[in-house]
Amino acid sequence: MSLWKQSALALALIALAGGGWLVWHPAGEGTRVQLGLAEASESSGGGRPGFGFGGGGGTLVVTDQVGEGVINDRLTAIGDGAALRSVSINPEVSGRITEVLRGSGDRVEAGDVIARMDASSERIALDRARLAVRDAENRVERLTRMQQGNSITQVERVEAESALESARLAVREAELALSRRTITAPFGGVLGIMSLEPGSLVGSQDEVARLDDRSDLLVEFRVPERFVGAIAVGRAIDVTPVSNPALEVTGEITAIDSRLEADSRTLRVQARVDNEADRLRPGMSFILDLQFAGDTFPTVNPLAVQWRSEGAYVWRVNSEGEAEQVPVRIIQRNSDAVLVDAPLQPGDEVVTEGVQSVRAGAAVRQAGGS
Repeated sequence: MSLWKQSALALALIALAGGGWLVWHPAGEGTRVQLGLAEASESSGGGRPGFGFGGGGGTLVVTDQVGEGVINDRLTAIGDGAALRSVSINPEVSGRITEVLRGSGDRVEAGDVIARMDASSERIALDRARLAVRDAENRVERLTRMQQGNSITQVERVEAESALESARLAVREAELALSRRTITAPFGGVLGIMSLEPGSLVGSQDEVARLDDRSDLLVEFRVPERFVGAIAVGRAIDVTPVSNPALEVTGEITAIDSRLEADSRTLRVQARVDNEADRLRPGMSFILDLQFAGDTFPTVNPLAVQWRSEGAYVWRVNSEGEAEQVPVRIIQRNSDAVLVDAPLQPGDEVVTEGVQSVRAGAAVRQAGGS
């Protein structure tokens, strides 16, 4: 094949590849080759001349409708449980235990006697005080009769009455000293493990029992600074023991600290959890879950979100069947949808597949459509 024919063939292949047309007049060495490029049609690739055969009709894409969703701000925290009321029971005075009436794990009511101490000296003191009261009463009675006969002065009568009042106060003091030899429960609850035995010598600093009112538990936790405005007393909260994830109970926020902790920038919060079934114990760790309903935003399929140097965007198909680029700001990512801040309306169609071939202002064809 001559060089001229080789060149003509090459030009012909180029014309065909470009979607052109070819007319060949086989006239030997004088063969003329007429080449022409087909009219370029603007494809969906952003105004480039189409290089596919019959490249009209727009780029085929898959779209999904814009929805609407409410942002869910969720807070998960770890807290420690404590008894509703808890106290270390200590004797008010030192002494020797003579009787133990309650044991470890017993449930007691307010005023129940837990143990008694030796009170021999206190009983003697009480009897002596009562005897002094009787003597003082007899003296006042005698002086009253004598005053009627003008045998004594008014001053003597007043002094006798004062002595009587003093004797009565001594009785009350002796009764108080005697009562302090009895160890009682200040409120209803459950006693902890006790090592108290008759004959034990205890002092006022010695703990003889631990009493917990665990009818409800108080769970203390901390929340980040950004949730301060969303936390309020009375708000319901879901509580799950770390040791038993299958058990979920409902609590209520009962107290909020007056200030943030400067080192951690967190706010101390306390919740009250029902423990009527007595399944929970003070000292347990809990997972606390709070959800906050926020503003409403458009939602798009996660596949629709694309990125460029300026940020995220989506391709929206307008009423003319053309693609337009819409910048979006991502608010929240979920598994099935992305909440975005963008000028989108529910029902708008956004491209989810075929985004690589879409160009601004170019026509697109939706899969399954015309």
